[in-house]
Amino acid sequence: MSPDNKLLPKRIILVRHGESEGNLDTAAYTTTPDHKIQLTDSGLQQAQEAGARLHSLISSNPSSPEWRVYFYVSPYDRTRSTLREIGRSFSRRRVIGVREECRIREQDFGNFQVKERMRATKKVRERFGRFFYRFPEGESAADVFDRVSSFLESLWRDIDMNRLHINPSHELNFVIVSHGLTSRVFLMKWFKWTVEQFEGLNNPGNSEIRVMELGQGGDYSLAIHHTEEELAAWGLSPEMIADQKWRVNAHKGEWKEDCKWYFGDFFDHLADSDNECETEPIEETEEEEEEGRKVNLLTSSEANNEAELYNGKCC
Repeated sequence: MSPDNKLLPKRIILVRHGESEGNLDTAAYTTTPDHKIQLTDSGLQQAQEAGARLHSLISSNPSSPEWRVYFYVSPYDRTRSTLREIGRSFSRRRVIGVREECRIREQDFGNFQVKERMRATKKVRERFGRFFYRFPEGESAADVFDRVSSFLESLWRDIDMNRLHINPSHELNFVIVSHGLTSRVFLMKWFKWTVEQFEGLNNPGNSEIRVMELGQGGDYSLAIHHTEEELAAWGLSPEMIADQKWRVNAHKGEWKEDCKWYFGDFFDHLADSDNECETEPIEETEEEEEEGRKVNLLTSSEANNEAELYNGKCC
């Protein structure tokens, strides 16, 4: 790893919360605020298993025994409970710290949810589009995108300013314990996916882990830890998967020039040279020329009147 990459986290890992009471029965949202929804017994077990998988992954490199982990967690009860169970797999010396981060909370669906109304609303969302549809009294995925973008700016400031005081000899890992849609929006923002590509993504399962790992060139990729089959199951298109594979060896700051959603998707045709772009001058018709002469005469007359007024010839 180059010196410039030493303070970058080796991995940025997204974890969805374990199974919640709302996942089991949506009627829970009619009497319990969304942020107070609890994990089920199965969800607690899933979170413990996720912690074991995380520990196994992060500690798997024998050449980097001095690894550390820093957690960001949504303020909802189910994500905090998930983090608590994950923590059972880590010793105190391995955890740098944890920050509750409101900007990675679940999409707001309103307040108490009326079951039949919410079912009808979600049908309307499918017709309108999942990204731009805003729930009454709630948020759209586009709103979540805005606050996740703000969170990412803060995350990068934490890295750039070394606010975590990480020892350069330690391998740093960020773990973000959040929600399904929020995780998808995070990946959309990070990898600059389009709205159309977002619409094709599938929600992660409860306690599912998605790993962005740092390649040798300093870019992050999902294809280092995950297989093509996994990425396809998440809803990534063949072009998106190819981009992830390219990122494995890409240098930080590079663009994949043949990546169509960076360029080609926005134009039907671009000329190969400036000369091909030049348009022929448009010839005026006789009627247009006559109209132009009238306008010029009128303009000249107005100018003469203004000059006479200025010179005191008109009262």
